[in-house]
Amino acid sequence: MAPFITDDFLLDNKFARILYHEYAATMPVVDYHNHLSPADVADDRIFSNITEAWLEGDHYKWRAMRTNGVSETYCSGNADPRDKFLKWAGTVPYTVRNPLYHWTHLEMKRYFGIDDLLSSSNASAIYDQCSARLQEQDMSVKGLLRRMNVEVICTTDDPVDSLEHHARFASSNGDFRMLPTFRPDKVWTVMEMESYLKYIDKLSQVSDATIENFEDLIHALQKRMAFFETRGCRVADHGVSVLWYEPEALEKAPAVFDKLLKGHLPGKDELRVLQCAVMLRLCEAYSERGWVQQFHIGAQRNNNSRLMRMLGPDTGFDSIGDEPQAAMLARFLDHLDNQGKLARTILYNLNPADNAVFATMIGNFNDGSVAAKIQYGSGWWFLDQKDGMEAQMNALSNMGLIAKFVGMVTDSRSFLSFPRHEYFRRVLCNLFGRDVHQGYLPEDISFLGSIVQDICYNNTRAYFRF
Repeated sequence: MAPFITDDFLLDNKFARILYHEYAATMPVVDYHNHLSPADVADDRIFSNITEAWLEGDHYKWRAMRTNGVSETYCSGNADPRDKFLKWAGTVPYTVRNPLYHWTHLEMKRYFGIDDLLSSSNASAIYDQCSARLQEQDMSVKGLLRRMNVEVICTTDDPVDSLEHHARFASSNGDFRMLPTFRPDKVWTVMEMESYLKYIDKLSQVSDATIENFEDLIHALQKRMAFFETRGCRVADHGVSVLWYEPEALEKAPAVFDKLLKGHLPGKDELRVLQCAVMLRLCEAYSERGWVQQFHIGAQRNNNSRLMRMLGPDTGFDSIGDEPQAAMLARFLDHLDNQGKLARTILYNLNPADNAVFATMIGNFNDGSVAAKIQYGSGWWFLDQKDGMEAQMNALSNMGLIAKFVGMVTDSRSFLSFPRHEYFRRVLCNLFGRDVHQGYLPEDISFLGSIVQDICYNNTRAYFRF
């Protein structure tokens, strides 16, 4: 059988192939949003086997395995690593038309030079081959990132994190940069009172600031922002179902936070008030510091309460939410804009029904001070596959300026996920190439190639000021 991942994978015509091979392929990677382990980077971890590198924490694969009838023991459980891999390999053939099928074979090709299609019949041999290859020094975590031409990675870090691994890595004078991202979601996410109060105590300790009221909370967070900045942070990120806006949130929030400190669980509307107020105060601070703020909007999380209790969050039981977004989003951004405190902003939607909403929303707050100051972020989570990427880029093209787009992120916990940048670039080049082929764009390959390179790399470097 001919190789599945060919040089011209996903490239439908000669113009797409020229744009990819001559313009996109060699551009460095700036991955400004992921969930990689800073400790693994600083330690330059060498994975013991392919299961550690591929299945550890990967809830995309776990969802597929569960759907294929695989017991939890082989997903997030404590089964033997080889047995876990065999179960995953037995699932892969049934992921046809799911992005996992493309990603799996692209990763096998790029990291291990394997062209075979993974299945139960060859799983054991591939496990041995990949696991042995991972023991070589050039396949350590740093080696894997160098192999993918990675220049910058921005991890996702809680305000209470020590960032010790970032400091340790920075002192090693590596050939790429690892920077933290400020992710304060736990401040307004209350699932259980005891855990929440312990979190606030931890925030108080690490910021060396007493937290007895709302203003104390904001002060502690600002101190942590200052600390993050000493470690190179220039990005904040937030994951919310809706970017809530309440006109009187700043007046109401102190009472809500007082209620929490006394051990009383506020109602849903009160927690939304707290979210809004904290967000507004933090967003003002991001603007003052010149940071970029990101908002990942629209996930409905932890739907399976039984398995949430067993396995915890981020284990594969989240889905797309369908709450209205436009009105709240506009009012939140408008509040900051009126204060002169709207930072450079990237908006990501999870519900594809909101593509046009987000693509048009960004135009409301682009004020000419910065090129594409408000960005429509790349296809995220359930949408970071070929159809989702194309839909996001088509919406942005039709309603904004795709030429100023800051491109792709992995949003991944896996160090083997970086071929997703290649995947995105192939989809991007195919979109432009198809338009040239059909006569919708002029055959000015040099100009279009420069736009492709901007989207893949140059825009990101300029936007984040790396």
